[in-house]
Amino acid sequence: QVYLVESGGGLVQAGGSLGLSCVASARTFTSRIMGWFRQAPGKEREFVAAISWYDGMTYYADSVKGRFTISRDSAKNTVYLQMNSLEPTDTAVYYCAAKGSWSDFRLPNYAYWGQGTQVTVSS
Repeated sequence: QVYLVESGGGLVQAGGSLGLSCVASARTFTSRIMGWFRQAPGKEREFVAAISWYDGMTYYADSVKGRFTISRDSAKNTVYLQMNSLEPTDTAVYYCAAKGSWSDFRLPNYAYWGQGTQVTVSS
């Protein structure tokens, strides 16, 4: 079992920046890929970004490419999501998740999930 705890959400004006953190209780073969997802009210949970603990390979959703950066600190078992140039459409609950492989990594079929943190972008 891997436990994930997110932090760093809040309220920011459009054009501003916000950073999220996700601390994992462990790094195992079942949690080699770390992802960030988000879910706005009335919408499905959608992929934002993902990173590999092993080699740092990253992938992004087209909607956040160039604005968001995912990174990891293996020594701290922590994954970060730096969000710049935020837009009101980025408003959502952001979830950290983990899975064992890159298979279907854009789908919300990850084995482990955090509790989520609210990000609100005002216009």
